[in-house]
Formats: sequence, structure tokens, C-alpha cells
Amino acid sequence: MLRGVTLTLMLGAVRATPVPAEVADALLSAQVTISTGQRSGFQLTFALAKDGMLNREVLPGRALDPPNRVILVAHLDGVPTVLVDGVVTRHDVAPSNESGQSTLTVTGVDVSQMMDLVDMSWLSLPGLPPEACVALIVAKYAMYGIVPKIVPSVFFLAPNPLDEIPHQQGTDYEYVNQLADEAGYVFYVEPGSRPGQNTAYWGPEIRTGQPQPALSVNMDAATNVESLSFSFDGISRSVSLVVGHIPAAHLTIPIPVPDINPLNPALGRKIPLPLSVKPLSAGRRLAENSTATASDDATAKFDIVKTTARALARASQAANVITASGSLDVLRYGRLLTPRKLVTVRGAGPAYDGAYFVRSVTSSLRPGEFKQSFSLSRNAQISTTGTVRP
Repeated sequence: MLRGVTLTLMLGAVRATPVPAEVADALLSAQVTISTGQRSGFQLTFALAKDGMLNREVLPGRALDPPNRVILVAHLDGVPTVLVDGVVTRHDVAPSNESGQSTLTVTGVDVSQMMDLVDMSWLSLPGLPPEACVALIVAKYAMYGIVPKIVPSVFFLAPNPLDEIPHQQGTDYEYVNQLADEAGYVFYVEPGSRPGQNTAYWGPEIRTGQPQPALSVNMDAATNVESLSFSFDGISRSVSLVVGHIPAAHLTIPIPVPDINPLNPALGRKIPLPLSVKPLSAGRRLAENSTATASDDATAKFDIVKTTARALARASQAANVITASGSLDVLRYGRLLTPRKLVTVRGAGPAYDGAYFVRSVTSSLRPGEFKQSFSLSRNAQISTTGTVRP
């Protein structure tokens, strides 16, 4: 591939093993996208020689049939990083009359796809708090190396089976995401530090911690990005309201929801002023199995605690009125930019220097090239520190 960068490609039904050298050498390009709010995805493109191993053995066999497993590991100066651990969802063959131009393209998503295949709506889960439900569901996929990382919700208790017996709704993946949504949490599966290991995170989206090395722009020899641009959509910032219902008092009240909290602090000193007031959609009904009429739904009689938890997450997301996008060369940056963490920016000027949350990263590899495109966001201008360190 590239000086200082090597790739390891692994395939298998459940346990993936390194592919033969002929198959690895046929890899023309790889693209991996990791983004908040959705599954990670990948696309691998191979040269498809008429008499090559891919055409003779791999395609006629089952190695690339969905949902076989694919693991792609990048070694940057000898340090391995698992770019993706996923399953094949489709492959496409494009034959060509020109010599050496036939290609095979393999597309897939991370291993959470295996949680989204069977509708389990018939399953009842009496007396279990949400985090226990998540742990029970994730445990079924231990063969894919998935280990749960769960942050218990302070807003939820196990329902009383005498009052309510919850039933799973949809597939395992859909139901775990529903529980996360109700708690104001996120759910995603990401590769671990070693091939074959994965972490299923169910908890709040955390925007704190030690930032990654700075993305430097407009700094002559110290510049380590190829492009970086910023947008400020101040008109979109608003005061968020949620309408809550207190069943015992038959009272409906509007509640203003803060968009800055300990897990989502202000990433700058100048916080844009909100210019509008918007209601946020409420959460699940307090008792889904209770008798309800259309008029009940119209009055938004929802459990105030669950609704507020969900609204806090919505307000935090809506507060990110400053966005940035760009690209970098991995060797020049010196490491891989990691999504779902903080990174600092310097050289963009006082208004836009400082810490950002990395929303998405797309890694693109081809012979002689390893680049990443990325998108960032934050909720305030002007760095909280006087100087941004490299």
C-alpha cells in the first residue's frame, strides 16, 4: 500500500482469518465510514483477474456471501488499528473487455447488522430495567466478540410487572436503539483494540475528555490538513421546550430544556444567542398498554421524567450550530483521526480555533494514498483556552 502503512484483510463466516496473499494483493481500494447516529459502513474494491483466485475460488465459494465477516486492520508505523469489523451485505461484479479493468466491489456494515435480522416483537421482558434488557440482548451476539459497555440510566427503574409487562418491539437492534432514544442515550458497536473484539456502547453521548492532536490549517509547514472549512448557522439555535404531563395532578406543563450539561459542555466562550422557541417531540407514553384515545395522544400526556431525558439529548444535538468539514493525509497528520471524540483546531482564527466534536470520519485507502475526510461540530465560538496546543 503505502510506506509506513500496511493492511490486513480478514474474512470468515463468524471467525475471520487473514486472506491469502493473492487476494490481499488484488485489493485496489478500501473506504470505511464511521458516523454518529448510524452504522459504520465499508466498501472494498478488488481487481478481478479472469484466472485469479477471486474468480476461481472465492466468488464460487461462500467467502463473500452475506453475512460473512470482514475485518480490515491498518498498521500505521507498526501500530495496528481495526478500521472496521463488519459483515458483507452485497457484492457487485463489473466485467470489462479491457485487460485488468474487471472489478469486484464488496459492500457491508458493522456487525450490529446481525442484531437487525429477526423481528422479536413477541418477546416479553417483565421486571427488567432498560440496561438489563440491553445486556441480555447484546449477550446473544458474543460469537462476534461483542462486549456490552452500558451506562445505567438514572431516570429509569424496572417496571412493576403488576402494572406493565413490556414487550420487545422490532428486531434486537431496533429495540436497543428505542431504549437508548427513550433514555436520551446513543447505541453503537465499534471495533475494539484487537481484531475480532467489539464494544457495544449504550449510554450518553460524551463530549468531554482529552482532545486528539490538533488539526492545523494555514500554518505553513505546520499545516497537517489538506482542507478545512467552517459554517455558522446561528439562526438554527433555539430554546427547546418539552411538554410534560403529571398524571396524578392531571397537569400539563411546558419545561425549558438546557442544551449544555456536564456531558455536553460549552466548547467555546461565546455561546450563540437562541433566536426562537421550539417544542421537542415527546417520548414514549407512560403506559403503552393502557387504554388511550386519539384525544389523549393529541394532548401529549407523556411521562415527564422520560420525556425530559429524551429532550436533553435532542437539545444538545440541536445546539451544534457551528460545523466544520475537511480532509487530511494520515501520514502527514501522524495518526488516525477517531470519530466520536474531541479534536482541537488551530490556525483558523480566534472565532474557530479550539475543541470540536468529531461527528464522522471516512477513511479512504488506495495504493500510495491514505486519506480521511471528516466533519466536526460544536456549540460555541472562541477557544476556552488562550493557546491551542499541537
